Amino acid sequence: MLKKLKGQLLVSSLAAVVLLLLAVWCVTRAHLLFAVVLIALISIFLVLVNIWFWQRVSDPIDALTSFSKHIAEGSYGIQMEQEREDEIGLLTDEINDMSKKVAVGEQYRTDFISQVSHELRTPLTAITGWAETIAFDPAVQGDSLKGIHIISKEAERLTNMVAELLEFTRIQDGRFNLRIELIDIAAELEDAIFTYGELMKQAGIEVNYQAPEGDVPLIPGDDERLKQVFLNLLDNGAKHGGDGKKIDISLRPESDGVHIIFRDYGKGIPPEELPHVKERFYKGSSKNRGTGIGLSVCDEIITRHNGKLDITNAEGGGCRVEITLPLSSAT
Repeated sequence: MLKKLKGQLLVSSLAAVVLLLLAVWCVTRAHLLFAVVLIALISIFLVLVNIWFWQRVSDPIDALTSFSKHIAEGSYGIQMEQEREDEIGLLTDEINDMSKKVAVGEQYRTDFISQVSHELRTPLTAITGWAETIAFDPAVQGDSLKGIHIISKEAERLTNMVAELLEFTRIQDGRFNLRIELIDIAAELEDAIFTYGELMKQAGIEVNYQAPEGDVPLIPGDDERLKQVFLNLLDNGAKHGGDGKKIDISLRPESDGVHIIFRDYGKGIPPEELPHVKERFYKGSSKNRGTGIGLSVCDEIITRHNGKLDITNAEGGGCRVEITLPLSSAT
């Protein structure tokens, strides 16, 4: 089809050149009326060629380009209707086949992560339990006790990583659900700060919470999932901004929703990495250990609440995370 297309375009171009030369010849011979007619025919001919080219080549390629972008953005497995028996139709078949294979590969990866994560939970629970039991034994002292605490801490870290991986697989296979009801978002945030506050103090990090002025309206949300987001952001603030020794948190209701801001005073995020920090498994130049999916899970939770999670660098240094959650339609 492409060879045929090239031939048709060549013939059309030659025909246009011939007509144009005839028009020039007619002008030189003072056949003005004939020249005008030829120029009009050339214009109509070129318009028809352009219309044909748009319909047969340009529009189908644009559609394939848009379809490929959807696949690249994560819509694995989607299919495009094949309407032509030519090279463009063959290309459509190849892209459809690629989409299927990518979807199968992604499912294999998700199933593998889910299976391994489930298998890890039992031994990690046993390690954590025995480490805590041994730590209470008076006979364990000095470096041995310190080693037990390290084992317990590392087992807890691995347990959190496994939990993140399981959340990821639930998102991938559609088992990630929310239980939406009207909640007191200020109370949930304060509970998360209290839960994590003691650990922050032990790490020498000051937590400053600016409570909202006046009452905050109840908003629709899943309290457990939102608390999970708050704890994850506090943990990130401690890991990545802990050298600043301070984290500021504020909550304020506005006309467009409730705004919750976490700001640390660390080194911030390299500008070139900011657009990617919410992508799955992205870790950038960070030396901190982890799965790289915590922020992607947080973003998924906030998005499913019809909210927004914005991550930027704060003026004066550090990272700023702003959550916007919509108000109840009844308020």
